[in-house]
Amino acid sequence: MKEIKINEIKNFNIGNAQDFDGATGCTVILCEKGATAGVDVRGGGPATRETDLLRPENMVQKIHAVVLGGGSAFGLEASSGVMEFLKEKGVGFRLKDITVPIVCQACLFDLGVGNPNAYPGKELGRIACINSEFNIVEHGNVGAGTGASVGKGLGNEFAMKSGLGTYALQCKDVQVGAIVAVNACGDVYEPNSKIHVSGLYDREKKEYLDSEQLLMEAAEAKPHENTTIACIITTADLDKAQMNKVAAMAQDALARTIRPVHTSSDGDTVFAMACGKAQATTDLVGIMAVKALEQAIVVGCKEAEEAYGLKSYRAVQKEGKK
Repeated sequence: MKEIKINEIKNFNIGNAQDFDGATGCTVILCEKGATAGVDVRGGGPATRETDLLRPENMVQKIHAVVLGGGSAFGLEASSGVMEFLKEKGVGFRLKDITVPIVCQACLFDLGVGNPNAYPGKELGRIACINSEFNIVEHGNVGAGTGASVGKGLGNEFAMKSGLGTYALQCKDVQVGAIVAVNACGDVYEPNSKIHVSGLYDREKKEYLDSEQLLMEAAEAKPHENTTIACIITTADLDKAQMNKVAAMAQDALARTIRPVHTSSDGDTVFAMACGKAQATTDLVGIMAVKALEQAIVVGCKEAEEAYGLKSYRAVQKEGKK
């Protein structure tokens, strides 16, 4: 198994668009050929679009895009711009003389970071599609990660800046990648370790705090809207039922890196898309998805830049955290 870049995965294009002043944006994963797909929603407060059609028993067998967005439920408007872009290219589910692009989406809550009235709408959705044609790998304060933050149990004064991360792997001819916007209520750790990457941070003492301990002990902890949203892409030849299983397995990556995770104030959602002929078992793709998503989450935090009054991983490392 070897590491590759996310844009080396065949049949997929990824693009970002953002409103830096408003601290929001969106990330689009396009598959114009059509991808079999699944989804797994674990958080208690999701903002999603077209997730029911991903159930294996439902009619539509392939989708053409997944959108990860900021703006909470307002940001679901970005999908309309993506649909228009794809329709103009003749991409979509065909029914007689009508072409309907199938676009799924999940949004995170970033309204408390920048302009509370800013969200990714149709225009940003279209721009992200245009940018996907360049298929450039971007991390940190871009796309759906523009206004993302982590460790928000005590408000923005103790939160840290996070962002968009990607990571990809290849095993023989099977390629699997993960794209994630990290916006968790909890803290982010290196996978299966006690090494803090980002999260609840005391700026005066220059030390990390423990979000899990806070939620267990402090009744005054402030509820903040959060949500980590991700998409797995692969060249494996898998059907809808199998891709739903891959999405479910990929949630293990959140459990290994984010503490706490899947809380009532999170809307944690993982999509999974497959387009290709590579022969692989569901378990192989699922295991690769977990490993890719674990690293993508860490990348999303380490590559984020200090912004909107929030400390970043890099800033904390420079000042010497305890």
